[in-house]
Amino acid sequence: MLDTNTIVRMSVAFLLGSIIGIERQKKGRFAGLRTHILVCMGSTLIMLVSVKIHDLHNGLVPVDPSRIAAGVVTGVGFLGAGTIMHSSSSDKIRGLTTAASIWMSSAIGLAVGIGFYDAAVIGTSMTYLCLSLLKKTEEKI
Repeated sequence: MLDTNTIVRMSVAFLLGSIIGIERQKKGRFAGLRTHILVCMGSTLIMLVSVKIHDLHNGLVPVDPSRIAAGVVTGVGFLGAGTIMHSSSSDKIRGLTTAASIWMSSAIGLAVGIGFYDAAVIGTSMTYLCLSLLKKTEEKI
């Protein structure tokens, strides 16, 4: 039988990843809607699996659910690095913000996976505001 808690968490991850992904997609960035959804949901699923492993083996063997989460943070860094482009003709580096948004989507997914919805929603809101509003401020500075 399907676990309602899992359905809710995966759905929340889909929704929150979509919010960031839509903003990136509208701006035509390397990683858009689908990438952010998948990163957020993948991080949630990994955290759910980590918690499940902990619950199944609690007391039998030492299990640290944070170890898998740490692997996500590192692994997503490599994914984000793939979005960073260096243009030798103009000495410009592009994609850093998109890489950071992918990394943030994974952090949001981990928060959803552990049930820390407040942090996930606040993180999504602040990420969206940063991506959508601060570009104009940045250009003025």
